[in-house]
Amino acid sequence: MTFNDVFKSSFLESVTEFSAVDTVIGMIFALVIGLFIFVVYKKTFNGVMYSTGFAMTLVGLSLVTTLVIMAVTSNVVLSLGMVGALSIVRFRAAIKEPMEIVYLFWAIAVGIVIGAGMIPLAVIGSVLIGVILILFANRRLHDNPYILIFNCVDEKAEETAAHVTKKAVERFVVKSKTVNQAGIEVTAEVRMKDESTSFVNRLNDIEGVDEVTLVSYNGEYMS
Repeated sequence: MTFNDVFKSSFLESVTEFSAVDTVIGMIFALVIGLFIFVVYKKTFNGVMYSTGFAMTLVGLSLVTTLVIMAVTSNVVLSLGMVGALSIVRFRAAIKEPMEIVYLFWAIAVGIVIGAGMIPLAVIGSVLIGVILILFANRRLHDNPYILIFNCVDEKAEETAAHVTKKAVERFVVKSKTVNQAGIEVTAEVRMKDESTSFVNRLNDIEGVDEVTLVSYNGEYMS
């Protein structure tokens, strides 16, 4: 084998199949849709602490997935090697919110679809998904559950506090009740009629109520 035969390999022949124009177009669309996912995530985030790093990961994930799929679809041998390489990779990132999984799969799906050359499908699908997520997120904000905790010295104060709360909120459900020598502690889930929380002040003014706490609750975290 001569020195020239080394360069007559299938690796260099595959370079001629590479299209710089298609790559640039695909990466631009992946960047635009990735930024759209970033904006939707920022507008619909309802967790405890917003992570800019995770939001930027969605943009990068769209770009990286697009690049990988473009390479895989152009070479069957490369696709088999890519499957083997990715099978040994382990990602150990903690998912704080269930909705983060949706955004991760959305970014990956966009990269796959654009890399396969189906750009209109990626654009139309992303617009529909974004609109649906924004609509449902805004609707959920108006029915945000809260956890109400109040401490009472006796049963009479407990009944008065419960009566005042039921009149002020749309829904009142007792989740737990602790009774000891120090008094009574009641934990309840409440659904607000509006954004007003002035009833908490009235609860604190009731004779026999020592402490009142109202916290926002999303099923997993409190803030």
